[in-house]
Amino acid sequence: MTEALAVLNGLGNIGIITSGGDAGGLNAVIKGVVMMARALGIRVFVIPNGYAGLYNLIDFDKLTELTEDRVDLIDASLAGSEAGHSRVHIKKIKDDDKYERIKAGLKKFQIGALVISGGDDTGSVMVDLASHGIKCAHAPKTMDLDLQTYSVGADSTINRIARMIADLKTTGRTHNRVIVLEVFGRNAGHTAFRGGVAGDADCVLIPEIPIDLDVVYADLKRIFFRRISSSDVKAGTYIIVVAEGVTDANGEVFSDGTADDAFGHKKLKGAGKYVAKQLQARLDADPDVKEFMRLQHMFVPGVYESPEARDILPSHLVRCGDSSALDVNFGREAGAAAVMLLANDISNVTVADVRDGLIRYVDTARAIVPRNVNLRLVSFYEEQGLCFGRKPQVYVYRALKVENDEVIERPY
Repeated sequence: MTEALAVLNGLGNIGIITSGGDAGGLNAVIKGVVMMARALGIRVFVIPNGYAGLYNLIDFDKLTELTEDRVDLIDASLAGSEAGHSRVHIKKIKDDDKYERIKAGLKKFQIGALVISGGDDTGSVMVDLASHGIKCAHAPKTMDLDLQTYSVGADSTINRIARMIADLKTTGRTHNRVIVLEVFGRNAGHTAFRGGVAGDADCVLIPEIPIDLDVVYADLKRIFFRRISSSDVKAGTYIIVVAEGVTDANGEVFSDGTADDAFGHKKLKGAGKYVAKQLQARLDADPDVKEFMRLQHMFVPGVYESPEARDILPSHLVRCGDSSALDVNFGREAGAAAVMLLANDISNVTVADVRDGLIRYVDTARAIVPRNVNLRLVSFYEEQGLCFGRKPQVYVYRALKVENDEVIERPY
C-alpha cells in the first residue's frame, strides 16, 4: 500500500467516528486508524460525539486533527473513546436536507471517507450513509458480541464480569447469600455466558433460553446446601449471572418503563431484581430451608430464618476502565485495516480480521445481522453442571481433527 494509491483513489482526509455504547478497545481503533493513515500520508480528523457531530459538522469552525503529538495523548489501553459518542439515528432527524448537510460538512473539511466504529445500530446508520454516496468502513465494536464478526469491547467486558463474580463471592460467602448479578447484553447473552463461565458462576440466565425458576431454585438448593453443610465454618454462596434481556415465563423482557431509545430499543432494567425477588420468595416459603437452617445452627426465629438473595446491578462498570489485551490488539488491527480498505477504494464493509497477509471483510449489512449464543455450546456446559435455567440438554457432538489453520478462529 502506498501514499500514491490513496491519492489516486481521491480519498482525501479521513474522519473518524465512534458511536453507540462505549467499550474497551475503542481508543485502540482510533490509534490504528491514525498510525496507518499517517503511513499512507493521509490526515485524520476526529468528528466528535458520533453521528450528532457528523450532522453538525458544517457548523464547526475547525476539527481536531490527530497529529503525531495529539495521538500520543491517546492511551490505547483505556476504555471509552477519545472521539466521544451519541445515540443518533440519522434517518430520524427531522431535516429533509440532512444528507446534503452531512455531505457539505465533509466537503468543508475535505473528508473523503469515514472510519466508523460501533455495533449493529451504528452499522445500520453506516449502511444508510453509504446508500447516499458517503464512503465508510466499519471497525466492529460492541460489548454485546452479537455481530457476525468479533467486536471490539467484548473481551474487556467479559473479563470485567468475571472479576466482579470473583469479588462478589467474598461477600456472598461471608454472609451466606445468593448473589444475582445483572449484566448488559440486550437480546444476546454472550457476555453473561462467557463472563459467567470465566468467573465460575453457578447459574447463567440468557435471553436465548426462557427462565424456568423452578430449575434454578432446585439447583440453588442442591449446591448452596452442600457448600454450607460441608464447610467447617458453615459458609457458602451461590452466584447467578443474569443478562438484562432475559424473558420471564410469559416471554416479557424487563424494562424500566422509560421511553425507547433513538433506535426503538426498550431500556432494559430489572431482570436481576426480578430473579432475586422470586428466589427469595421460594427460600422464605420452603420448609426445607428452615429445617436446613436449624441443622446448621443458623436459624434465629423471626430474625434469620432463610438465606438472603441480593441483586447487584454494575451497569456501566462492565464497559469502562481499561481494555483487555485482546481488544487493544484487535482494535489496532481493525482500525488500520479499515484505512487500507478505503485506500483500495473498498467501502461499505466491516473488517473481520487481519491474518496471514489477508484483510478479511464482509458487507456491513451482513455483519450487523444479530448473532445469538449457540445453544449447542450451552449444552456442552450443562454437561459440566452449569445451570442455565432449563432442564439440562445432552451435548451431541462429533470429533474433528484440524488439518489446517483456516478452521482455527479467534476466541468467541
